[in-house]
Amino acid sequence: MLTTPLIRALKTENPDIKIDFLLRSEYKDLLIKNPHINELHLFTRNDFENLALVKSLRSRNYDLIIDLQNNFRSRGIISKLTGEKVRLDKKSFQKILLVKAKINLLKNAPAIPIRYANVIDGLGLDNAGLDLFTDKDPSDKIRTLENLIGICPGARHFTKRWPAEYYIQLSRFLIQNNFNVVLFGGKIDKEICEQISKEIPEVINLQNNDDILQTAADMKLCNAVVCNDSGLMHAASAVGTKVLTIFGSSVKEFGFVPYNCKSLILENNSLSCRPCSHIGRESCPEKHFYCMKDIKPYFVFNELLKFLKND
Repeated sequence: MLTTPLIRALKTENPDIKIDFLLRSEYKDLLIKNPHINELHLFTRNDFENLALVKSLRSRNYDLIIDLQNNFRSRGIISKLTGEKVRLDKKSFQKILLVKAKINLLKNAPAIPIRYANVIDGLGLDNAGLDLFTDKDPSDKIRTLENLIGICPGARHFTKRWPAEYYIQLSRFLIQNNFNVVLFGGKIDKEICEQISKEIPEVINLQNNDDILQTAADMKLCNAVVCNDSGLMHAASAVGTKVLTIFGSSVKEFGFVPYNCKSLILENNSLSCRPCSHIGRESCPEKHFYCMKDIKPYFVFNELLKFLKND
């Protein structure tokens, strides 16, 4: 999703060009309905399975190849293709300095979509946000409801997840104040969504089997979405819903923030141990997890109420 402003800008400035996009097969739904893309090419984690794909791509003789991943696999694939090549500067050294030595050279670094666009000299982005196109209808469970607040309690890494018990308390506050609470999540979020819905039967659990297009259609009906620094944060941003994000081990300087949408980031800036990773960890290295535990549910609830009133 973070590449979609670049895709849109390329197509806007050059309406006659054809843009093919290479991505892992499990993420195809994020772009499958994108009208700016000519063709999606899907690869897997198995390099042997990708040999036929690479051969097909080579036969297309692309004029320009843009590598926004810039990792071992993407470089390996692109090295076999002909055409001009440009790559993202991932600022890896600056990230290491910030995580390991807390030397911050990324204070003025723009959001990731802007960094992607900077790969193309002179390319300007519009003022719109991310794109996530869906043809799904909203769930019947929420279609007629008002005052909907979406909750996305999951994240791939533990240190990016606000505690489940905090989401439970926040949900109680919301329900007590006449909001309807909707849970969103994918496969990996099933356990935490079930934990919350078991504690509070009034919440509407729309966690699914990674059907991002259905989730996007449902998120559109929400007054706001409360989430962690996760993929669903970007999904909510892309459909134009207000986003309140709770940052734990990650920080805004890495660039993965809600992009060009109404958003609010809550974080504990009193800690010298943040960030402890640029992607997240499976446990707190300091054993206290204050980056999340010190952000209390009632504080988030009050900040959410103010955020909803601030149009």
